[in-house]
Order: sequence, then C-alpha cells, then structure tokens
Amino acid sequence: MKNLKLTVGIILLTLIMMESTYSQDWANLNRYKLENENLNLPDPGEKRIVFIGNSITEGWSQHHPEFFVDNPYINRGIGGQTTPQILIRFRQDVIDLNPTIVVILAGTNDIAGNTGPMTLEMIRNNIISMCEIAQANGINVIISSVLPAFDYTWKPGLNPDKKIPVLNDMLKQYAESKGFVYLDYFASMVDERNGLKEEYGSDGVHPNELGYKVMAPLAEAAIAKCLNQ
Repeated sequence: MKNLKLTVGIILLTLIMMESTYSQDWANLNRYKLENENLNLPDPGEKRIVFIGNSITEGWSQHHPEFFVDNPYINRGIGGQTTPQILIRFRQDVIDLNPTIVVILAGTNDIAGNTGPMTLEMIRNNIISMCEIAQANGINVIISSVLPAFDYTWKPGLNPDKKIPVLNDMLKQYAESKGFVYLDYFASMVDERNGLKEEYGSDGVHPNELGYKVMAPLAEAAIAKCLNQ
C-alpha cells in the first residue's frame, strides 16, 4: 500500500509538472528554437518557403521527408496546435526565417476545440492576422484549405464534415479578396461524406504517405503560381 501511494504520488507530481510546463509555453515557442537559431539566412537567389501549421504539416516530414529535403522548404508544424498558438509563434517561426513565401495550413484543431471554444470567424480572423503580419514583412502568402474530416476520433460529434467546408469557403473568399494564392487540398482528398478518403489516411484526419504525395504537387503548383505573381 505504501509503495502504491508513492507511485500514485510520483504520477501526480509528474502530471502537475507537465501541466506547468505546458502552461508556461502554451504556444510551444521552444519547439523550433534551436533549429531557428542554427538556420542561416537564405542563399542569394534562394526562394525559401516556410510551411506552418499543426500535425498535418509536422507529419509531412515524417511520412514524405524528401519533399522538404529536396527543396528549400522549412517545416514548422506542431501537432495539436490551434490558430491562436500558431499566431503567437508566427514571428519567430516564419518572419525571422526570411522566407519568400509562407504556406499556412491550420484550423481543424480549432474546430475540435483543442484550446477551447472557437467560432469559424475566430479561426479565419487568426489566419487573417498571420497574413497581415506576413504581408507587412514582404512575405507572400499561400492560404491552404483545411483537409476534410468526417469526425474527430479524440472528440467525436463536433460535425467537422459540415464546418470545414464553410471555413474553407471563408478562407477562399478572403484569399481572393487580397490576391493571395488559395491552395485547395480539400477537393482532391474528400470522400462522399465530406471526410478524408480512406486511402489517404487511417484515422480520418491525418494523411499517410499516399495522402502527402497527393498534397505535394498541389503545394508545388501553388508555390509556382505565387512566385509568378
């Protein structure tokens, strides 16, 4: 019994420490701190592209690493993040890296309520703020559609199948109004239920290798269009 109480106490202390660490670095500003410090300025003529977002962006380097290895692309995705978290770290993880273009892909975790209740308008407005910061610093913007999801396994019943298309329409309208490139992953990856096609991901949210191979040429076409504007 004494050992059990000691074990429970250690677990509780660990959880408290983890919660304290999370609350002190809510936006995970330390995630890429070292990589950013060690990153050189772009070479002359280099068109550096920063991809910023959540686990869908972060997982790209794991499932399709050559996309980033073979191109001047930098991955700054962090799993589980919402648009307010990404907005907080936008300067250090995008602006300070001196890219030519930023590719923004975010919003699904907001709909899932990962950091609290969020309306679609709030999500759009956070992405607008990212775009305005980028534009003020001479960085071109590509706004990505949110990928399809029929439901969230970790928080079911929130109807992302209905909310994501509405959010994407809002993002597309904003992109067009500002002359930004809109990168539409949704149309190429959606199934008949407004979910992610089964062959593109096993959990209905996160792409697998095949899913990223669908996304890669779409992203490259959007980058080429942005560079030619």
